[in-house]
Amino acid sequence: MVLCQESIRETMMEVRDAVTAEVVRNALSMAAQEGGVVVVKASHSTFIQEGADSSAAVLDATGRLVAQSTATTLMHAASLRESLRALILEIPTHTMRPGDVFAQNDPFKGGIHANDVAVLRPVFGADGGGPYYFAGTIIHVADLGGGYAGGVAATAQDMFAEGMNLPPVHLYRAGEPESVVWKIIENNSRTPEKVIGDIRALVSGANVMARRVEELVERYGVAGLSQHVEDYIAYTEARMREELRRFPAGTYHGSFTIDSDGIEANKTYQVEVAVTLPGDGSIQLDFEGTDPQARGAINASYSQALSGVLFAVRCFLDPSIPMNEGCYNTLDVNFPRGSLVNPNPPAACGGRIVVVTAAMEAIVEALSVARPDMALASSGIVHLYGMSGVRTGVASPWLLMAMDFGGLGARATCDGPDATGAFVLGGRTAVLQVEPYEAQYPVMIEHTRPRLDSGGPGEHRGGLGIDTSIRLLDQAELVVR
Repeated sequence: MVLCQESIRETMMEVRDAVTAEVVRNALSMAAQEGGVVVVKASHSTFIQEGADSSAAVLDATGRLVAQSTATTLMHAASLRESLRALILEIPTHTMRPGDVFAQNDPFKGGIHANDVAVLRPVFGADGGGPYYFAGTIIHVADLGGGYAGGVAATAQDMFAEGMNLPPVHLYRAGEPESVVWKIIENNSRTPEKVIGDIRALVSGANVMARRVEELVERYGVAGLSQHVEDYIAYTEARMREELRRFPAGTYHGSFTIDSDGIEANKTYQVEVAVTLPGDGSIQLDFEGTDPQARGAINASYSQALSGVLFAVRCFLDPSIPMNEGCYNTLDVNFPRGSLVNPNPPAACGGRIVVVTAAMEAIVEALSVARPDMALASSGIVHLYGMSGVRTGVASPWLLMAMDFGGLGARATCDGPDATGAFVLGGRTAVLQVEPYEAQYPVMIEHTRPRLDSGGPGEHRGGLGIDTSIRLLDQAELVVR
């Protein structure tokens, strides 16, 4: 009878532990989700409010990804991770204080390109210890200078033509705004009110996340929450390895050709990858053979290329796998220095989604050879465009930014989804919304609709792209990336 009671007690404790672990995992995930949604709702840019080009994540004090928002785009996951690692190299954690908030956008210090600004807030314990975690947010802010409004510098040949470069800097020190930094940002924008509003939205999202994580630290203790984080990462890694073991061991090759960099019209660029699956639940991705970095703005910084790799692998395996460091623990990636997927400064990176998409397509091609039953055809790329001008008669500058998507490629078992943007930016961004744009800008959206028969015929057709027609009601400059 005593042994039976002991067994029941142990079973009940195991059940309670499992339930608590699941509660904490979901709390961390929801903290990131809430932060991402707050940024979108608080942003001053219609592009963010309606397009949701936003990311949010909880990270630990060493720069490991703990939880990533899946309510917004997934394609910035590695940027927040790498930006934090760059931050703590330049501003050590022992110098940080409660109420500090940092920002940076340098593509060669974890960033993506000038207009994608990352904000990071350290999370301390109630006793002032720490920081134990960081809350990170990132969006494409309205405008930070450069050759073209909105950061769509299609003809840029270096990072300086793409906009202002921010190294890791304080936005707030102990809760007080670093006014000089805010002034510099404001003075380098064509739309100062919008860009300041966007950065305040980033801070708001980080603040909400930080509060949620502080609540978890208070409830479970520093050591208790740390153990739950380790368990969460281990759980994710185990799921990744389980899926990878389902692939036949071997090395598989994929490639993708880019038509042009926008500068040299007749020059193509190649992205090559060798994907090795040892059979032990790991995956090696070697981009040796990829062309050197381009003069044009298609280069992908290390963090953005890494985001693309993780997105392609994880979503090919099982998109329900959580987004955290456990995913990275299964990857061994080689990005040759000075190549399209790991350029040297001051390479232009504003159109990096071209190379990121090429890298993802190459990976999917290789994995499709390994598992034909899961094969996925090539997908449409995102087309980001901007229109800007000064309203006639009122001297008021305006900037419209939006995206159109191609469809997802056909799968081995079904048609590809229409115009989802799923294979670019993580499938959480949205196409132009008619009413908000017409209300705020001198444009008339004549139509935005699926482009019929654009997916390609076959047993399973590819997803349809988008057909958008916009009538300008004032003088404007149009740029397409």
